[in-house]
Amino acid sequence: MLSYIMWDVSPEIFTIPEIAGFGPFPVRWYGLLFAAGFLIGQQIMIYIFKKEGKTLEDIDSLTLYMVLSIVIGARVGHFLFYEPEVLFKNPLEVILPPYAGLASHGAVIGTVTGLWLYARSRRGTGQTFFWVTDRLTITFALGGSFIRFGNLMNSEIVGKPSDAPWAFIFRQNTEFLQIPRHPAQLYESITCFILTFVLFGIWNKYKAATPRGLMVGVFLVWVFTLRFLYEFLKENQEAFEANYALNMGQILSIPAVLLGLYFIIRSRQNPLEVAR
Repeated sequence: MLSYIMWDVSPEIFTIPEIAGFGPFPVRWYGLLFAAGFLIGQQIMIYIFKKEGKTLEDIDSLTLYMVLSIVIGARVGHFLFYEPEVLFKNPLEVILPPYAGLASHGAVIGTVTGLWLYARSRRGTGQTFFWVTDRLTITFALGGSFIRFGNLMNSEIVGKPSDAPWAFIFRQNTEFLQIPRHPAQLYESITCFILTFVLFGIWNKYKAATPRGLMVGVFLVWVFTLRFLYEFLKENQEAFEANYALNMGQILSIPAVLLGLYFIIRSRQNPLEVAR
């Protein structure tokens, strides 16, 4: 009986053939899941906007802000944290395909910036920074689950060797030895999916009276505490990380967790303060 799972899934679903000199264009699982996160997240926000009496026309603008800020933040973050020499020598790499390399910590920074800009543009509508951010954490958790599952489909960000019966051999990954490994991407995907329901439950309980910053705090503590722990099960993404006691993902997770704890404590100290 096999004590591991042979993972030999192609990252490409199909290829669109060349048309009028353009292409061919491969359609990948990662891109499909990335887009699905935005599309389903948009439906969740439509539901929330309806329940709290917000203007539905603002959803399209909010989605655009999020798409741009997350993609740009994740791309810049990858080069800034993991390949700074490329960012400074050839900054066009950030915007040119193929878009290999997205950093979740960079996505967080980009998202905060985008939400601040969006909230400024909606003054007087009740859509303050924390009102929007708290509710969007539901969609962020779901998107994070989809993205990590996309990493699994790409056979990337693989785990360290493991003798667990659910260990994967990543046949499509030629960077590391093809031996049973932790499916660390799947661990993160599952826990982010669970977080989606936890956050939705918090919002569903309080709705308009959700303590300001509570959901942001729960999101940051949950995601980045687990990210810190999961990194012990992953192979390093860059060679330089082998020289550190903690890798870059762990180092960047510490301030995120501390900030999340601050938001949770602050929200509990003002339990009657609604999101505004």
